[in-house]
Amino acid sequence: MTTIADRLSLAQQRIVQAAQISSRNPSEIKLLAVSKTKPASDIQAAYDAGQRLFGENYVQEGVQKITDLTSPCPNIEWHFIGPLQSNKSRPVAEHFDWLHTLDREKLAIRLNEQRPAELAPLNVLIQVNISDEESKSGVKPEDITALADAVCRLPRLRLRGLMAIPAPTDDKERAQTELANMQRLFKSLQQSHGTLGQIDTLSMGMSGDLELAIDNGSTLVRVGSAIFGERDYSR
Repeated sequence: MTTIADRLSLAQQRIVQAAQISSRNPSEIKLLAVSKTKPASDIQAAYDAGQRLFGENYVQEGVQKITDLTSPCPNIEWHFIGPLQSNKSRPVAEHFDWLHTLDREKLAIRLNEQRPAELAPLNVLIQVNISDEESKSGVKPEDITALADAVCRLPRLRLRGLMAIPAPTDDKERAQTELANMQRLFKSLQQSHGTLGQIDTLSMGMSGDLELAIDNGSTLVRVGSAIFGERDYSR
């Protein structure tokens, strides 16, 4: 029976191999362990194996884990990667290090106002609806610049790049097109806003498509089930 440490090692090996095939430096690509619905003990096991970046989708669950693990697992970098309602922004502003799903100026303003002064600015990624699907969150590509301008005016936020959830991998041609489009949008953001912030993160790629994402410039892949096993949503 494989352990979380074993599966974490396999995920890291996949990243290294994909980077080498794409002629990229593996050190440029970070692994975010997506721990939603998983108990704190699983996070502890991944932490003990060397993992430090963890992603949560649900505000209350994430805040509880941060509270429980701050003492036994110092130096975890907590990423909120789920859709965020404005009325739940305060816990994210007060507890998380990163937000991957910024999609509107109103939310950015609230997070800026709610971010405690004693904490470093909240790192944010603009979520892009690269599939142009009504069921998905995120801004349209043509609206990235306006939202980026707004974020850069807010001192308690730090714009770091873009995030997207492309088409499922069973439609590889479409997924490839969308990932390539995201890479172009990311490079454009670096050129237009690089002097205003540290635009260094393109978050895309999950357990099923991380190789394709890395080939298209991803700097952070979000891996859950390949590390922690299938999720139990009944929890």
